[in-house]
Amino acid sequence: MSIATLVIAALATAGVVVRPFNLPEAVWAVGGAALLVLFGLLPIRDAAAGIAKGTDVYLFLAGMMLLADLGRQEGLFDWLAEFAVRHARGSGKRLFLLIYGVGVLVTVFLSNDATAVVLTPAVYAAAKAAGAKPLPYLFICAFVANAASFVLPISNPANLVVFGAHMPPLASWLGAFALPSLVAIVLTFAVLRSRVGTAIAIPVRDELAPRPLSRGGFLAGLGICATGVVLLAASARGVNLGLPTFCAGVATAVLVLSLNRQSPWPLFAGVSWSVLPLVAGLFVLVEALRHVGVIEALALLVRRAAVYWLPGTAIGAGAIVAFAANLTNNLPAALVAGSSLVHAPSSIVGAVLIGVDLGPNLSVTGSLATLLWLIALRREGETIGACDFLKLGMIVMPPALFGALLASMV
Repeated sequence: MSIATLVIAALATAGVVVRPFNLPEAVWAVGGAALLVLFGLLPIRDAAAGIAKGTDVYLFLAGMMLLADLGRQEGLFDWLAEFAVRHARGSGKRLFLLIYGVGVLVTVFLSNDATAVVLTPAVYAAAKAAGAKPLPYLFICAFVANAASFVLPISNPANLVVFGAHMPPLASWLGAFALPSLVAIVLTFAVLRSRVGTAIAIPVRDELAPRPLSRGGFLAGLGICATGVVLLAASARGVNLGLPTFCAGVATAVLVLSLNRQSPWPLFAGVSWSVLPLVAGLFVLVEALRHVGVIEALALLVRRAAVYWLPGTAIGAGAIVAFAANLTNNLPAALVAGSSLVHAPSSIVGAVLIGVDLGPNLSVTGSLATLLWLIALRREGETIGACDFLKLGMIVMPPALFGALLASMV
């Protein structure tokens, strides 16, 4: 194996997680990929092939980001948050439950990144309007974004990365992940609620005047629902989800902007396009690991362990990946795992996906969604230290993780 390749890949991944000098994550991923090519450690042809492997993921992310930012721009998510405040009827505990429910729906049908980016400011505004301390309710946006992210293939971009071209049909997906998802969502809610119980026991205001949903917000909501239906149909037929998502996002944006006679530039400017080169750079880094034999070595290790004890290997692999995702971020972990498990038993692949999606609830560095949540939090003037999040994550994540892994063995 090339030590230089491993060092560059490790440093680039560390840069994505830590963001030295406050440079964007994409700079480190793309920079690491460029160094591998410039130093001759990875042929440019292989780098291009690695980038091309992510085409479906890029299209999926672009479509989802358009839908999410359109919903934000048209006030759809603010309306949903205010709806939750009004129907809490002065109860902080009921408000917590309603916001959690909204978070589950947004994550399931719009992806965990949308929950982190779009729902966070809406929940902050709703909590302030209700006269409540925002942070206990804002934690929902971080934890539910990962806990509900394997209900459907569309709920997390990492799902596309783990399965790649081998994405199972929707019926098979639900058969494998419906019960584990339910366990993860319920246990995450129960443990998180118990930890913030004192803060949410305080009564909240509920006299918010109903604000009608704008036409654009209504159309954005319809577009999101229609996209969910399209993607469910595509998943049921085993069709790649990237192109349908992108087309649905563009079509919804064109419809809303045309009817409202709005310029497209504010919408495009609000989308975090830097996510796309970030993911492309990560695909190149993983291609480099494949080039030096790391992927094959991991695949061989998993196959040998599975021969002796398949259930134990599955649960062990899921747990290892869950904790490793907090060291490397779950996108690189998903890329390596997906490449290593192409021919692995389905139970192992499923357990690893649970680890990739749910493991990041341990720390703020675990997933792109949690990093985006942290950025959104800072924009609202709220802060939480990495150690404080870790203290909470160490309590919330493990029960949900091992509960979901055990449920996947049923």
